[in-house]
Amino acid sequence: MARIGVAGFLHETNTFAQSRATLADFIEADAWPGLLRGQAVLTETAGINLATAGFVAAMANQHSLQGLLWASCGPSGLVTREAYETLWQWTEAELSQALPLDALFLDLHGAMVAEHVEDGEGEWLRRIRHVVGDIPIVATLDFHANISAAMVEHASVMLVYRSYPHVDMAETGARAAQILQRLLNGERCVCAWRQLPFLVSLPWQCTSIAPMRELQQQLLRMSSDVWSAECAPGFPLADVPDCGPSLLVYASESRAAETGADRLRDLWLAARPAFRGELWSLPAAVQRAAQHHKNGLMILAETQDNPGGGGDSDGTQLVHEWLRQQAGSACMGLIHDPAVAAQAHAAGVGAELEVSLGAKHNLGSGPPLTARVRVEALGDGKFAATGPFYRGSHMALGLMARLSYQGLQLLVSSRKQQAADQAMLRHLGIEPAQQRVLILKSSVHFRADFESIASEILITVTPGCNTADLSTLAYRRLRPGVTPA
Repeated sequence: MARIGVAGFLHETNTFAQSRATLADFIEADAWPGLLRGQAVLTETAGINLATAGFVAAMANQHSLQGLLWASCGPSGLVTREAYETLWQWTEAELSQALPLDALFLDLHGAMVAEHVEDGEGEWLRRIRHVVGDIPIVATLDFHANISAAMVEHASVMLVYRSYPHVDMAETGARAAQILQRLLNGERCVCAWRQLPFLVSLPWQCTSIAPMRELQQQLLRMSSDVWSAECAPGFPLADVPDCGPSLLVYASESRAAETGADRLRDLWLAARPAFRGELWSLPAAVQRAAQHHKNGLMILAETQDNPGGGGDSDGTQLVHEWLRQQAGSACMGLIHDPAVAAQAHAAGVGAELEVSLGAKHNLGSGPPLTARVRVEALGDGKFAATGPFYRGSHMALGLMARLSYQGLQLLVSSRKQQAADQAMLRHLGIEPAQQRVLILKSSVHFRADFESIASEILITVTPGCNTADLSTLAYRRLRPGVTPA
């Protein structure tokens, strides 16, 4: 029976965002657990759609698992030096106490940038390798990982989620358990790594639409000599040299790995022109929603204000355009505004009150909605997720409120979280399928729980730092030759 350490450190860094990921942000719970140490890493993630949970469930009865530290924070701007270094000190302390270990499992994101460390995961893996020595280290990575040479060097194997929306995070942890078992059995593998010379905007990385749907199917068509084939389309909102899609192929022999990686690279290069979809301007999206909703529920995805990509989730321009066009009834969320949520709770259900809603962080997306609204429902932000992406999660979104104004139902939360689970709406008395139009601050993850009930989905461009048109960004740190698809 092997002694295996289990740890996690996850953050998706949008270097174009002004916000910072602080130590307090990593400690606080949101859709996922807050900071965990020791055996709580194993118990408090159980049953959640997280790679750690999937790995632990697959390995628990076979080996001795030692929980170390697990910390995550919602996407934002750079991770502060204090957060990165403090969490490293705590991780190092847990590691040192747990030694000797036979192997290590790491639940990572792959697109972390700190104030003082450009390659967050590469440096993290380097430090961990220095502490634990030459033992197998298997890591799971987010679909949006920007994979670096240091990551490839210091991890024995890295496995990437295969879906976006990420409904297979726990499944990826289970795949990691199978790979780690082979390493513990004494098998050895080699890695072939390819980086591609273009960037893919987040909405077109969705694996339920072309071309990602077809490209992902190719991962399962490798030769029997291949242990695993992985593709990470990358997080394009990180202005770093390793930004962009990467391909990893692990095999027993170099020839099989290299051949598989070359095959996947050629398929991706051929698919490059297909990574361009339709983005709807704000006036056009509102007009279409007002005119075509009779065909069934319509969803406007407010991708650029999506907190799941570092957005502030408090933009109001779509609200103002909706009111200007007198577009009728709709439900919008989640709007991040703790002050208004607290104001609504103080007033109570049924009260009418003057609010200044939104545009407190995303200052270019205003002005705030200054209006007299009615408080329709209140919630404490504590509820169980029911959709496939957040499966098993116990939300902790702080005080929440549903406000009505001229046909709009405005869902307000005290913590930033993208609207990717129907339970978020039901918590405030909204049944999603019965709505005329849903306006969701999300890019793709909402599709996991909402796509099946929608007659049409429009990717709508409103102000925000989760930029969809990558050609508008002033990149300075990309590798030579890398450009938007």
